[in-house]
Amino acid sequence: MSERLHWGNGTLAIEFEWSSESAPRIAAVASSSGRLEMPAGLPLIDVLTVCHGHALANDRLVHTAIGHDARYIAHSEEVEGGARTLRLSVGHAATGITATIALTLFDGLAALRSSITVTNGGSDEIVLRSIPSLSLYLGGGADSDIRDWTVHHALSDWLGEGRWMSEPLGGIRFPRLEQHLTNHNPRGEFSVTSSGTWSTGKHLPIAAVTSERLGAAWAWQIEHNGPWRWEIGEDTASGYLALSGPTDTDHQWVVVLHPGEQFTTVPVTIAIASDFTGAIAELTAYRRAVRRPHPDNTAMPVVFNDYMNTLNGDPTTEKLLPLIDAAAGAGAEIFCIDAGWYDDSGDWWDSVGEWRPSTTRFPGGLGEVIDHITRAGMTPGLWLEPEVIGVNSPAALTLPDDAFLQRNGKRVVEHHRYHLDLRHPAAVAHLDEVVDRLVNDFGVGFFKLDYNINPGPGTDRDADSVGAGLLEHNRAHLAWLDGVLERHPDLVLENCGSGAMRSDFAMLSRLQMQSTSDQQDFLKYPPIAAAAPAAMLPEQAASWAYPQPEMSAEEVAFCLATGLLGRFYVSGYLNRMNEGQLGLVQEAVATAKRLAPELVASTPFWPAGIPTWEGPWTALGLATPGSRLITVWNRDAADSVTTLHLPGLASSQVTVGTIFPSSLPEWTTHWDSEAGTLRVTNPTGQVGARVFRVDAAE
Repeated sequence: MSERLHWGNGTLAIEFEWSSESAPRIAAVASSSGRLEMPAGLPLIDVLTVCHGHALANDRLVHTAIGHDARYIAHSEEVEGGARTLRLSVGHAATGITATIALTLFDGLAALRSSITVTNGGSDEIVLRSIPSLSLYLGGGADSDIRDWTVHHALSDWLGEGRWMSEPLGGIRFPRLEQHLTNHNPRGEFSVTSSGTWSTGKHLPIAAVTSERLGAAWAWQIEHNGPWRWEIGEDTASGYLALSGPTDTDHQWVVVLHPGEQFTTVPVTIAIASDFTGAIAELTAYRRAVRRPHPDNTAMPVVFNDYMNTLNGDPTTEKLLPLIDAAAGAGAEIFCIDAGWYDDSGDWWDSVGEWRPSTTRFPGGLGEVIDHITRAGMTPGLWLEPEVIGVNSPAALTLPDDAFLQRNGKRVVEHHRYHLDLRHPAAVAHLDEVVDRLVNDFGVGFFKLDYNINPGPGTDRDADSVGAGLLEHNRAHLAWLDGVLERHPDLVLENCGSGAMRSDFAMLSRLQMQSTSDQQDFLKYPPIAAAAPAAMLPEQAASWAYPQPEMSAEEVAFCLATGLLGRFYVSGYLNRMNEGQLGLVQEAVATAKRLAPELVASTPFWPAGIPTWEGPWTALGLATPGSRLITVWNRDAADSVTTLHLPGLASSQVTVGTIFPSSLPEWTTHWDSEAGTLRVTNPTGQVGARVFRVDAAE
């Protein structure tokens, strides 16, 4: 006889089922978007070990022998603040393994966070190969079909972050195999993985599936600053989703549990709604609810950074002082001196690591420049790449070998750099000394933390496997960041990894802002900026606004508009601009400050569809409690008309106003109330961008 457990938070309800003959599973999920029934067949917890593989040979995360044979032991609930956590444990008699899944719901949110802890309660060693943090059927009842669903996922690269695509789960991806005739599950799956430490360098650990027939959507994120895997597959019952950190198959991750030892997987979160936009909105609300508290989360001061298309890593006192004055005059509140401030040679890539100010670049000392920033009313900031030590850096000689990632006793070298292993106390002490010295000696209140190498699968020093060593380092890195912010609670940290190559939520739950790209072509930036809020909070997304004096007024406005519906992040030779250009910059900065209180309560939508890399039109919308803010970019003046879809305003009258720029020609708009569409026309004959506010008429 089966037992059922009903659990939820009033917004999301989950039903679990188990019996003496079957492992616990998710049987149903219900939210405001409806109820999804799940068939039997997929255990809630799967554990793959060397001695106990899959129930049927395959490369999947699910349908393991231990998962199939494990049985319910107990469950309990904890409620703390606005969160409630269910812990459900299963046991595997043959091995003595106990596995406990921790599921957390937050008040008012249809988002579920999950991780699993495996304990070796037996007398022999257990060699773990994979443990998905969450596995569940997509839902749809007895007649559910994976071909009802469309997957939405994103490719990423340096200069080309967040390139989303939509793919129906039918045809070539999941053809009809008639697996019921064999009474065995298919053996393949659609899996997406990352490798090394660029957690978002090739694919995003954020994706979604939608079903128009069911009126349902799932969106998920894997919250890890290292390797991960998500997969979608089909078995004889239905289509499923599984989310995981590193695995043996993909990442050389193996962990040995001695009797009494335990291992906990990386956290993952999944949200449910009726469509893609709604599911991303639920993830957005979750991200906002659980991120580390910090004054910057709502203050959102405007940052000027001297690097992009400006000093490009070659700062000097002579170059910086006029930029500082111009940035302050434009209204910037933080001034960050980017790469090069530590360099005396002009060729610093392989010598970084001590992070001491150059004496040749700043004849009066770096302190003179920092003081100039402070006197101008701005917070001083510096660029750091903390986790690397150049092979020719003096620090490479003073730190012990064990303070670096290693393979077979040799330090790993990538792009002429060693990589610190933050499991080692000497590595942590070195970085703590650097940060504390710069904060205490210069009053630095902002660090841009960059990360420009990927050291590969990991380290085999003092680890069960290369992948296990990397996971331990990844977690030590997060602990180091936590320590920095505990010592300096007002310090603002920007996350950067060759742009957004490490923009996972493990990092973004801690750090205040995220560089969205290193893209230098302002016409290529809109799809990156528009897609960013699917992967991070809008108020964290720092897209470069880098106008230059040689640009036309429309091009200046285009660059500035790119950053306005995010964390406003400015560069460019403001000190060389004419009055009209500088006026546009000042207006944009003032607009960013005015919009900040709305951004911190907003959720993203895409009124022109998911951004495409080459399309002539791109649009990003932010829905706020009382309005809709929309940036529209026109990258091809020959294609001067587009249509924005605003179904939530259909059958309503609206007012449309231009937020930015106010001094350039108005773009014309026409609202079709019945269709819920806004036609936008760029009459200028030039590429351009506008930021609109669309409100329902009173």
